[in-house]
Amino acid sequence: MSRQKFWVCLAAALATVSLSTVSLAEMTNVAITYIIDHPAIDAARKGIVDQLVESGFKEGETLTLHVQSAQGSMPTQLQIAKEFAGMEPDLLVAISTPSAQALQSAAGDIPVLFSAVTDPVSAKLVESVEAPGGSITGTSDKQPFGPTLQLIRTLIPEAKTLGVIYNAGEANSVAQVDALKAELGDYGFDLELSTASQTAMVGDAALSLTNRADVILIPTDSTIVAAVESVVNIGTKAKVPVFASDTDSVERGALAALGFDYYKLGRLTGEMAVRVLGGESPASIPVAVLDSQDLYLNRTSAAAMGVPLTDSILEKAAKVVE
Repeated sequence: MSRQKFWVCLAAALATVSLSTVSLAEMTNVAITYIIDHPAIDAARKGIVDQLVESGFKEGETLTLHVQSAQGSMPTQLQIAKEFAGMEPDLLVAISTPSAQALQSAAGDIPVLFSAVTDPVSAKLVESVEAPGGSITGTSDKQPFGPTLQLIRTLIPEAKTLGVIYNAGEANSVAQVDALKAELGDYGFDLELSTASQTAMVGDAALSLTNRADVILIPTDSTIVAAVESVVNIGTKAKVPVFASDTDSVERGALAALGFDYYKLGRLTGEMAVRVLGGESPASIPVAVLDSQDLYLNRTSAAAMGVPLTDSILEKAAKVVE
């Protein structure tokens, strides 16, 4: 090899090392965790990642992404939170209330974003929706129950008792039940409650409502939503219509839902993530919520549960699952 060629090769090698070093130095580390796998959470996670990618954070190039599910176990979720915090990433992201509480406890000074948390104030994640304080903010899937109660009343005018299954150990779910109690009277419903602390218990909780309720409503409770098919199966056999608070559950058999598109909610969370990674403090970013609800109807489930769907109702639906 000539001396000139040697120096050219050496310069090229040094440039490669330099570029590699710069690339590594510019890598952004983001860790995402969630309490359990189900379509709504999956949609939110995809929305977050897609928004990051579109904003220039490409996995393997400018982004190192760590993702773990707690598989429905709170001890596992706490362990994941400690593990992720120990990695000292640029941003921690939690999907669901239990995941957000776990990350908040473990994060220290690491910024945290949450997605799909119904009541972040009651969960003690933020001081207020307008001014979160601390190093955590995010998006909420909180929505008024009035439109859903009116939908149930319209579709099943003779219904008297509403049954709700929820995880009493989840602050998000307790807050929803309290909000529901405050609105029920305006729509002429009595309330029957059934609890399930684990997904495996959801079927029994649903079965216990079939003799006490005319309709079952599933709130945005990750424990219950993860087992929505078991609630639908029991409701169908007992001819007790099953309504949901998230649209993905209609795809899985619930009769109807007025709710958010969780992919869009994830995209909104992703936009906030870009702002935080750009240097904004979570303390100064208000908690965000989508400004619209979509009506999803499942025609097959409605027929199986004995609920007729009129043309006027079908015309209002953003999507009708056949």
